[in-house]
Amino acid sequence: MAKLVNWGMFEKKLKDKKLLIFTSLDVRRIFGVSKVAATFILHRYTKRGFLIRLKRGLYSLYDANISDLYLANKLYEPSYISLEFALSYHRVIPETVYEITSVTSKSTRRFNALGKLFSYRRIKPEAFTGYSMNRQRGLSFTIADSEKAFVDLLYLRILSHKKPITRFNKEKINTAKALRYAKLFNNNKLISIVKTTLR
Repeated sequence: MAKLVNWGMFEKKLKDKKLLIFTSLDVRRIFGVSKVAATFILHRYTKRGFLIRLKRGLYSLYDANISDLYLANKLYEPSYISLEFALSYHRVIPETVYEITSVTSKSTRRFNALGKLFSYRRIKPEAFTGYSMNRQRGLSFTIADSEKAFVDLLYLRILSHKKPITRFNKEKINTAKALRYAKLFNNNKLISIVKTTLR
């Protein structure tokens, strides 16, 4: 069955469906092939350089113009961009952040894909909110708002026994909103630090 799916057909179908990132299951559904056949197809076309293996089980076409932030959401789900990268994106901190930092309700993970480093830190599922949809190069991605990225970072710094951040633009942070997010973590130390840091 795998032999029937030539590269031209494979590429056209994925592009017609606008599937920039896909899995073995997607290949099975689109082409009606078995799990073994889908694995064979993906292995063969990756080896030939037609596909890029982003991580185990996740692929893209060799010429797909994938934005880093769209990829960040897709590499590990559920997740949204937050922490240092989101703070830099919103110009809350002056530094340029090259590692694309996200939070997830699943386990902490890290991936290298397309020459970039993507990290995911676990937060409580009940605090998994405070993000919105944005677009980059025509692709949608979810990113924390300034206050949520700020609170997510403070929370994780507390867990790691690190000091709170001090160099940031307070005008970009709404204190009342930040406190609402802090309360979702049910952590009195976090609430206290948010109050102290933003006063």
